[in-house]
Amino acid sequence: MENLDAARLQMAFTLIFHIVFACIGMVMPFFMVVSHKKWLNTGDPIYLKLTKAWQKGVAIFFVTGAVSGTALSFELGLLWPGFMEHAGPIIGMPFSLEGAAFFVEAIALGFYLYGWNKINPKFHWFTGVIVGIAGVASGILVVSANGWMNAPSGFDYVDGQFLNIDPVKALLNPAWFTQALHMVLAAFTATGFAVAGIHAYQILKNKQKELHKKAFKIAITFGAIAAILQPISGDISAKDVAKRQPVKLAAMEAHYETAKGVPLYIGGIVDKEKKEVKYKIEIPNALSFLAFGDFNAEVKGLNDFPEDEIPNVAIVHYAFQIMVGLGGILMLAGLFFFFSNKKRKQWMDKKFFWKLFVFLTPAGFLALEAGWIVTEVGRQPWIIHKIMRTKDAVTPMPGIVFSFYLYVFVYSVLTIAVAWLLARQIKSLNNSTIEKI
Repeated sequence: MENLDAARLQMAFTLIFHIVFACIGMVMPFFMVVSHKKWLNTGDPIYLKLTKAWQKGVAIFFVTGAVSGTALSFELGLLWPGFMEHAGPIIGMPFSLEGAAFFVEAIALGFYLYGWNKINPKFHWFTGVIVGIAGVASGILVVSANGWMNAPSGFDYVDGQFLNIDPVKALLNPAWFTQALHMVLAAFTATGFAVAGIHAYQILKNKQKELHKKAFKIAITFGAIAAILQPISGDISAKDVAKRQPVKLAAMEAHYETAKGVPLYIGGIVDKEKKEVKYKIEIPNALSFLAFGDFNAEVKGLNDFPEDEIPNVAIVHYAFQIMVGLGGILMLAGLFFFFSNKKRKQWMDKKFFWKLFVFLTPAGFLALEAGWIVTEVGRQPWIIHKIMRTKDAVTPMPGIVFSFYLYVFVYSVLTIAVAWLLARQIKSLNNSTIEKI
């Protein structure tokens, strides 16, 4: 395996794992503080029991997110020294600020975990809010750095040199807002539906039904709202990509010929040889409208781009279809929940209701992973769009494949440990009584 392929595979593998840990760690504190607030307002001991159960989950994912994130930071230097040499001085600010947000989150989490009956109850609750806000801030800052890779700014590139560096302009690059908005909503959608699905499964098993119903409602409310808002964010993102990275847009739709009034493809199989998509469903003029707000707008096709600047069309297209398809299903499920809660509460006593959300447990994270594949693979062959190719940034050091095996081992151990800890927490929650909490 060549260095470039091994480095790409290792980065993809570790990001696929880390993004799950990071998103749950970012979103779960909000579930925790909502439950805590309900306990403060009502005195219902079930909410106290739920809050203390969720805080353990927050602690678990904080630790695993920190470990997997630290490993990723080492990877940047290990695998991509050419990138870090030039990008470090430019996008060091978001990484530094992310470190500061992480420390704020760690301090606030310490206050929250050990502050029960020791500090003012309202201040104690507020430290939980800070945990959530700091976690979201960390995510936004990391996404800002990734946005810079898609829309490099804050420097002049002259004769291969990065001059007149402006870290603030790099931080607030043209892609940061659309990517951060889309990512935050994706994190809330994925985590909300995953947590709700776990509690729905416990309800089907008749385990602590009152507690799990309260937990389900908190989690799914966050997830459903985010899922309903996500298409708006997706539309903003698509228009941004159409403007800045037209080749990525063409790859997302596997659109080969430049034309006006271009249809939107749903599904389909990419034929690389014939440069077409077979067995797709077409919505006339829809891609032109979604990309440029004009049903007759011209959309540039892949055939008009240099061959060495076109990403892997099949991977990008299929990942995009998975992301959009699952996102649409989750949006409909979110609307279904609100309709049921408002107009058809009797449905919540039926097994089909809970089975639906159990079935959707992994859907948000599958959509999230597919979205990141679109973002990262769709930018190839550039590590810094139009500035530096990925092959020019990779380390020349031999034996990178062994580093890949090491990271597979570390992340596999982390995943097994997290799964075991969560299973133990759920079992403990189901077997404990309110008085023991």
